[in-house]
Amino acid sequence: MDTRIVFGIGVAFGLLAWSVFGVLYLWPQLRQRSAADALRPLLVMHAFRFIGMSFLVPGVVSPDLPLRFAQSAAWGDLLAALLALLALASLRSRAGYAFAWVFNLWGSLDLFNAFYQAAASGLAPGQFGAAYFLPTFLVPLLLVSHLLIFRILVIKR
Repeated sequence: MDTRIVFGIGVAFGLLAWSVFGVLYLWPQLRQRSAADALRPLLVMHAFRFIGMSFLVPGVVSPDLPLRFAQSAAWGDLLAALLALLALASLRSRAGYAFAWVFNLWGSLDLFNAFYQAAASGLAPGQFGAAYFLPTFLVPLLLVSHLLIFRILVIKR
């Protein structure tokens, strides 16, 4: 079977599984909280996006992983992690919600850009190496959490 199909199935199932988890377990807990209290755990989770820097580590990824993709994904994720921490640190102020919007817009666009860069560069799933779990396991979770953050920012504000 073509590895791109296997990869696509992995991403799709990751998105489906995290969506079910979000609907059944995350949203029922978050909707009962104030906006700041609901945003806090989601922002903390995004602080771990520094893990995207692993795309720049030889031995973790294939040496022929397209550099344009690797750099864009790594530095975009690091900026998203910094923005999440900034939003988290300022949640008690009015600026905190502005930072949460900036983070969520940047973080969402960064993930979609990574998918675009991967497709545009002809990236093969095997080029991810040990980082294969990032787009199949972690990125679907991050996408679901971005949707939850948008929902909190729009509904609970």
